[in-house]
Amino acid sequence: MFRFLKPLLYQLEPEWVHEATLGVSRAVGSSRRLERLVEILYDFEDQRLAVELGPLSFPNPVGLAAGFDKNGVALSLLYALGFGAVEVGTVTPRPQPGNPKPRLFRLVEDQAIVNRMGFNNHGVEALVAQVQGRKFGRPLGVNLGKNKDTPNEQAAQDYCIGLEKAYEVGDYFTINISSPNTVGLRDLQSEESLVPLLKAILEHRQKLANRSGNKKPLWLKVAPDLSQEALTVVCQIALELRLDALVLTNTTLERPGLSSLNGLQSGGLSGKPLGPLSNQALDFAFGLTGGKLPLVGVGGIFSAQDAWAKLALGASLVQVYTGLIFEGPGLVRNIKQGLVERLNQQRAYGLPKRVVQSKGTV
Repeated sequence: MFRFLKPLLYQLEPEWVHEATLGVSRAVGSSRRLERLVEILYDFEDQRLAVELGPLSFPNPVGLAAGFDKNGVALSLLYALGFGAVEVGTVTPRPQPGNPKPRLFRLVEDQAIVNRMGFNNHGVEALVAQVQGRKFGRPLGVNLGKNKDTPNEQAAQDYCIGLEKAYEVGDYFTINISSPNTVGLRDLQSEESLVPLLKAILEHRQKLANRSGNKKPLWLKVAPDLSQEALTVVCQIALELRLDALVLTNTTLERPGLSSLNGLQSGGLSGKPLGPLSNQALDFAFGLTGGKLPLVGVGGIFSAQDAWAKLALGASLVQVYTGLIFEGPGLVRNIKQGLVERLNQQRAYGLPKRVVQSKGTV
């Protein structure tokens, strides 16, 4: 059905389509019968796809990246589609409208999206109210950001506020310092900013863990546009501070060989053209960390082959977003079925594990 709807959807304003999709998803997810029907149509599991990462169990490695459901309004349906985890957000301490519209652009010829959303969200308290008391049976991640008007010198306070308010409802938390659509945010990836920022957040996480008796994982999401020198520093810091995972990568400011005129729009590029860039970062990061730091691969996943490539490069998990826009709700099932077919062909009992090389690690 999605194949027939695509031409019509592509004639409509992208952000309107996205909001309408969330509205329909929320309505379907509010009906247990309809939700169950979606599960029957789309879900597919195989125990060989299961992943254990720290204290969390993922029934499969395919997660939904942050940005699709910022405010957690469509979670029932999203889990029914078969995601191994869903990451909501980015959420900020206070609600904010984001950047002026239009701010979301399709690049159909390139199977890509350019966005300059600017962390538009209802605020972390609204997210908590939406999610509190609900059980999904699979991990829920919360992607945390800072408010636009918060100076970088006070960014740690924003991340700590978000972490504290969402701590009860999230199973893991991703620190987003890599969106290109909040002025100056990526400056937090520099060593002089990143070390004190992460130390403050980790210290606050420990206080929350002591209070709750539950130390929840903290992930860091970085940009694909970092130089190898800068990514080396980030990996060193992540290892030294014992972060729980590194997410590679966010959207890119690069415009590699695009055909669509919308590629001229400012903002972060995601989709097919991001795949090689994120894979390069993933490959480099694994070479540096030697399997000591779990990696999550994001960017350009449209098929099981794309997902397998990231797993083979060293990712423990993958996340999709733009691929879902272009391939439709069957993408998650298709990826999982394709992974299982690959395992059957290789007579393998589990997902690919990259061989750790000792040289070059940090």
